[in-house]
Amino acid sequence: MKQQAFLDKINPVKDKMYRLALRLLISKEAAEDATQEVIFKLWARKDKLKDYTNVEAFAMTTTKNYCLDELKAKKNNNLRIVHQNYENNSISLQRGLEVKDEMHWVDKIVNELPEQQKIAFQLRDIEQLEFEEIIEITKMKPTAVRVALSRARKKIRESLTNKHNYGITKN
Repeated sequence: MKQQAFLDKINPVKDKMYRLALRLLISKEAAEDATQEVIFKLWARKDKLKDYTNVEAFAMTTTKNYCLDELKAKKNNNLRIVHQNYENNSISLQRGLEVKDEMHWVDKIVNELPEQQKIAFQLRDIEQLEFEEIIEITKMKPTAVRVALSRARKKIRESLTNKHNYGITKN
């Protein structure tokens, strides 16, 4: 089997192999090493790969077995399953509620803006259109668009600041 044919079979599977290794070994570095080692093992057996009906299943099984062997051998100290090694990229329930509440307030404030400010804010800051596009859509002068956008942002900022500072007295 030529190198390109091997890569054509392995490339679609290597991300799955890495994710399985990461799940088992926890450490990103150990998972990367394991994936690389398994690919080397598969390369060494490249001539026998054509005998397998499902190369993906074989690669995943080889990855699983390699990772389990690594865990048993405890070759590397960072292979211990430690909760701190797990990166949780999801936001906490409390933070999620805070973001939802903040978005509710922004929506409420934007809905109370004058029509031109509301449209300018929506098109520029939410839809992220260029000023030229906003001018064309609204038929407003460039200066009017900039002023409306500036005033809308200022009103939103002041309203949110007042909401956050509610009940706080300054000495």
